Amino acid sequence: MAEISMNKARTMIRKALQKGREMELKPLSVVVLDAGGHVKAFEREDGAAPGRFAIAQGKAFGAVMLGMSGTAQMQRAEQQGYFMNAVNGVYGGQVVPVPGGVLVRDKRGVVIGAVGVTGDTSDNDAICAAFGIEAANLVPEI
Repeated sequence: MAEISMNKARTMIRKALQKGREMELKPLSVVVLDAGGHVKAFEREDGAAPGRFAIAQGKAFGAVMLGMSGTAQMQRAEQQGYFMNAVNGVYGGQVVPVPGGVLVRDKRGVVIGAVGVTGDTSDNDAICAAFGIEAANLVPEI
């Protein structure tokens, strides 16, 4: 099974943060999780609120554990709030079902992890995450 190397995790973070600066976004926090939902790497820009790790991790954790992007999770929550509430109960409140949790797929389409970005609007967070994933020659699912 393919996994995210430390080099690729660092590339994803560096490029996501670069995209945020190019877009003149608020300070971002970026986490990369492996396919088991474990933290591979994390960075919080100067000026980002200290609680941002939990939000970034929750976005990515929900994506990898459910096999669906934050955007898809938000749509599901809007249609079936009871389902996402139940999921959050199962995972101890760790799921943040909004854009910015982006699945990472290898070139064959296999989910190998997720990236969570937080700090600006959820849609902008997702753009930065996808940019970082693509820069690591992997495939994002927003």
